[in-house]
Amino acid sequence: MENVKPKSSRQLHGRLKLGLHGKLAVPGDKSISHRGIMFGAISEGTTVLHHFLLAADCLSTLKAFQNLGVPITRDGQTVTVQGVGLHGLKKPNQALDMGNSGTTTRLIMGLLAGQSFQTKLIGDASLSKRPMKRVSEPLAEMGANIEVTDGHLPATITGSKLHAVDYHLKVASAQVKSALILAALQADGDSVLVEKQPTRNHTEKMLRAFGADIRTDPDDVTITVRPEPHLQGIDLNVPGDMSSAAFFMTAASMVPNSRIKLLNVGMNDTRTGLYEILKRMGGKVTVSNEQNAGEPTADLTIESADLKPITIGADEIPAVIDELPLVALLAAKANGVSRITGAGELRVKETDRIAAIVEEFQKLGIAIEELEDGFVIDGRKPWHVVDPHLDSHGDHRIGMVMAVAALLVDQPLTLAAADSINISYPEFFDDLDALIQR
Repeated sequence: MENVKPKSSRQLHGRLKLGLHGKLAVPGDKSISHRGIMFGAISEGTTVLHHFLLAADCLSTLKAFQNLGVPITRDGQTVTVQGVGLHGLKKPNQALDMGNSGTTTRLIMGLLAGQSFQTKLIGDASLSKRPMKRVSEPLAEMGANIEVTDGHLPATITGSKLHAVDYHLKVASAQVKSALILAALQADGDSVLVEKQPTRNHTEKMLRAFGADIRTDPDDVTITVRPEPHLQGIDLNVPGDMSSAAFFMTAASMVPNSRIKLLNVGMNDTRTGLYEILKRMGGKVTVSNEQNAGEPTADLTIESADLKPITIGADEIPAVIDELPLVALLAAKANGVSRITGAGELRVKETDRIAAIVEEFQKLGIAIEELEDGFVIDGRKPWHVVDPHLDSHGDHRIGMVMAVAALLVDQPLTLAAADSINISYPEFFDDLDALIQR
């Protein structure tokens, strides 16, 4: 697929007098959409994904597996994957373009490490700056042959016979863990992976649903993977993405006179970090219609609230890593000083999110101090616009955070590189418009 080239500028909504109101079904979960394609591809039989996320990152995964010889069709938000089995992938005719998707890249490295052919992975300028040795080095301990370019893409993967490992992960990363699990499915014995701390567990839960023998110890950090599973296709309803819901949870909490309801939001306990933090800050969030069809879901009702400051350390970061810019925004209207540390991982996302948040928040006069691994934010100080020209830095999450921040500002603002948001949430501005009371 073509890389997303964020160039557009967009006028943002200013302060809302009547608040946000209404109901919204947020798009399908990005993590689950990626994995549904991948795991369906290496299963036998048919996998049907309902409410698939039609965003650039997930379409990168879809296209990559089509190029690996997997028959995949799409009808609206329903994607059908005809599985080829764990060893049925075919050598692609060209380099696989990962676009901007770190998830696609890192997971596919683990999967292709044990195949019988050579593949080259390329990506856009942003993805090509993100660290890949964190995946290639542990895979090498299993016998993988992966050449990266100064620690980054392009990467060449030459399929090899993989051996089982007992490996302690050096970074708390669901992507690295998932790559190792996918490699371990092709190893010569049982592998044991030990995490530094629990991270998103979609890979383990979903692979079990497809038929894999993956056991997680009660400590939630020790995972045993048995190789050569007989994976079978499934029918999967993709829940709403908590990371997308988080933007509206934040907006409704901060914009006065707001009350919204978000439908069918994924409530996996490794993904609810912002929900838990918002409650600790005094947010008004009500849970209803709880269901569990493999992944727990619920409807969330959010009302505007007076927020308290918060302190967050390294142990909480994995469950809220993608939502930390929103936590910083909540802190910017809290009635005290908040401190977020242990979040150095933000510096190697689509952009350096710590530097980007500090730069953009300071344009709005927010009292924020940059730390090496986080921020200190004083929400008691009033905002004042220093520069009305905001920038997404080509990062979808920064773009959406600043669009939410603009709802609290009296004067018109513009957002440069606004179409970076298409990476994960193409309908974001349409959905926001639907909740705005004019």
